[in-house]
Amino acid sequence: MSIQAIILLGAPGAGKGTMAEAIRSATTFIHVSTGDMLREAIKAGTLVGREAEAFMRQGELVPDEIILKIVMERLERGAPDAQYMFDGFPRTLEQARLLDAEFARRGAKLINVFLLDVSREVSLERLGGRLICRRCDANFHVRNIPPKTAGVCDNCGGELSQRPDDSRATILKRLEVFQQQTAGLIAYYAKRGVLQRVDSSGPRAETVADIMKRLQ
Repeated sequence: MSIQAIILLGAPGAGKGTMAEAIRSATTFIHVSTGDMLREAIKAGTLVGREAEAFMRQGELVPDEIILKIVMERLERGAPDAQYMFDGFPRTLEQARLLDAEFARRGAKLINVFLLDVSREVSLERLGGRLICRRCDANFHVRNIPPKTAGVCDNCGGELSQRPDDSRATILKRLEVFQQQTAGLIAYYAKRGVLQRVDSSGPRAETVADIMKRLQ
């Protein structure tokens, strides 16, 4: 059995992180976040990590080829029959094509691409009400996951605040960028027959159950 993978796509506020954690807890899929891997590679001082850091220090985007190297390095450290769940990768059509080429070379298989569908209004409500603890980074929400005491973290007593990129204007810009970046990516996976749209605007448990059913 070769490496298998699924991909989670979705606009800001669609619930990718929440779904990834639920799938990871209930299956053997290993959650792979390119952001985490990028930070780990830089911290470890690997060759590809140093390459990525050089671009970041200049305020430039890390090239697709370097991102792919970081992803494949992570897969090489795992079992030859491991199952992976990509969150935040690929972000562009070029990254998707590079990943497909690398998977074909290694005999790996992409099983499903889940597109978490939510309306703009739901994204605004979810992200606009999000609160982060300044001390331990715990997540809360003014309506969905309210802290026991307003403005105070239940876990450590730290101060809760809104992230700068969760302002309405910033959220709208992030949603616009997502649409621009992923339109071609969504069409690409739909043409390949691996794209599955999942309504993630409802309760978390319903969305998780829907995805788990499709995975079976």
